[in-house]
Amino acid sequence: MVLVTAVRDYVSRMLRDISGMKVLILDTNTVSIISVAFSQSELLQKEVFLVETLETVSKEMMTHLKAVCFLRPTAENIQHLKRHLYFPRFGEYHLYFSNILKTHYIQILGDSDEHEVVQQVQEFYADFVAVDPYHFSLNLPSNYVYMLQPVSDPQNSQRFCDRVVDGIAAVFLALKRRPVVRYQSSSDIARRIAQEIARLMYEEESGLFDFRRSEVAPLLLVLDRRDDPVTPLLNQWTYQAMVHELLGIKDNKVDLRNVPKVPKDQQEVVLSSEQDAFFKANMYENFGDLGMNIKRMVDEFQQKAKSNQNIQTLEDMAKFVDNYPEYRKMHGNVSKHVTMVTEMSKIVDERKLMSLSHTEQDLACNAGQVAAVEAVMNHLNDENVSDLDRLHLVMLYALRYEKESPIQLEQLVHKLSLRPTRYKPGLVHFLLKQAGVEKRTGDLYGNRDFFNRARNMARGLKGVENVYTQHQPLLYNTIESIVKGRLRDIDYPFIGNHFQQGRPQEVIIFIVGGTTYEEARTVALQNAANTGTRIILGGSDILNSKKFLKDLEEAHRVAQTSVI
Repeated sequence: MVLVTAVRDYVSRMLRDISGMKVLILDTNTVSIISVAFSQSELLQKEVFLVETLETVSKEMMTHLKAVCFLRPTAENIQHLKRHLYFPRFGEYHLYFSNILKTHYIQILGDSDEHEVVQQVQEFYADFVAVDPYHFSLNLPSNYVYMLQPVSDPQNSQRFCDRVVDGIAAVFLALKRRPVVRYQSSSDIARRIAQEIARLMYEEESGLFDFRRSEVAPLLLVLDRRDDPVTPLLNQWTYQAMVHELLGIKDNKVDLRNVPKVPKDQQEVVLSSEQDAFFKANMYENFGDLGMNIKRMVDEFQQKAKSNQNIQTLEDMAKFVDNYPEYRKMHGNVSKHVTMVTEMSKIVDERKLMSLSHTEQDLACNAGQVAAVEAVMNHLNDENVSDLDRLHLVMLYALRYEKESPIQLEQLVHKLSLRPTRYKPGLVHFLLKQAGVEKRTGDLYGNRDFFNRARNMARGLKGVENVYTQHQPLLYNTIESIVKGRLRDIDYPFIGNHFQQGRPQEVIIFIVGGTTYEEARTVALQNAANTGTRIILGGSDILNSKKFLKDLEEAHRVAQTSVI
């Protein structure tokens, strides 16, 4: 059972069990959880006639409606619920929580229900945003915290870890699994989270986590984003990843309000593999193939449009009316994808991304320091290259050659500083401090392992099908090591007295600091290969280069403040 299905099953059961007209009351987190799993029309079909947020302050009485509350079990939400129960606006309240509800919260709710409007209180474990079948996020607002020592921001650090542990626990409760836990040895926060989730499962062993054991236990592997800082810095050239990099995706929605001449009904569009067949078929395609596939979709639509225009009899008209909803949906779908691809093509041209990305891919995949420094300097000398892209290039160079060419690196950083920019050149050195070679566990550039070197050399000799998509995230090698039983205990130790005999059939990899859509593609292709091991990828957020740099900036600011 994949995560999208789990969330849909929970919510469908929740709404099905309550007859009559309903209002769905959500918090800021569960709005995201529901919105990626259900469309508004689907909720309407389940007799949900109104959706409100828990913080909504209204005196309008609607006792004919039944309130279905789907909320995270937080102290803040319990306080809001108390207010609702003291002055109930709805005839009934059905309370569902997305995770484990503390006993004293139940007591508080019981004491607050003076009007006896609460009909039931249940836990439905869906405390994560299932953006794709094998990819989930926690959408954490303070995502930068993972880069800091706990003493720098203790309150946010604890809150961050607690939320991650809650989210991972909900995933395993939804899947009805109890995993063995491993973590990246070089990361304190990965170790801390791994220990906390293991402790929670131990404490709840005879209750919530009392599941039938499989012959080979599922695996939870907790990683740190800083082990692969390259992937979130690269421009992307496959559809879903490229949309997120150039336009931005939030809860499977793309904001197109800044795109000229976009009609009102297309200013925010849904990009979901569950609701859009064309996107599902093309989300991992490279940009060149995507253009041809969109042209075929447009041609097919035009053919259908012509046949619909040829209405000569009442029978023709009846047939058109029957097909109109599908025709209208297809029209909106064609328009949506054409608009996004046209806008991305414009951005590619304006920012000279084909040339820049060629250099980025060379920095990520091919050794050659002399040619690299010349290529980066040429881009820095081009006044038309954006500040964001200039910083990308210098950071990618720094990560690759930090030990080989410190003098040339300083020259590039100095060159960055000569032009006024919102990005501080000091971020380059802060990135190296956070994610330099001495901090990383994985073999990011394939330099340490003979087999990796041989494979990279073979790939270089044969060439690659597309120079813009030759990069493979470090996660690819990690998954390969798991599947082949080569994940080293010294690099990824187990929590407790656990070990695994045999290859796990289910693996959840959680990246503290956030995932990327390039990594989600890697997981999806791995699952499609049917190796016998199913991978699910999760993270504290979903990154593009702007979000990664924003987190880096915020961590840098807090680190400097705490030192002072």
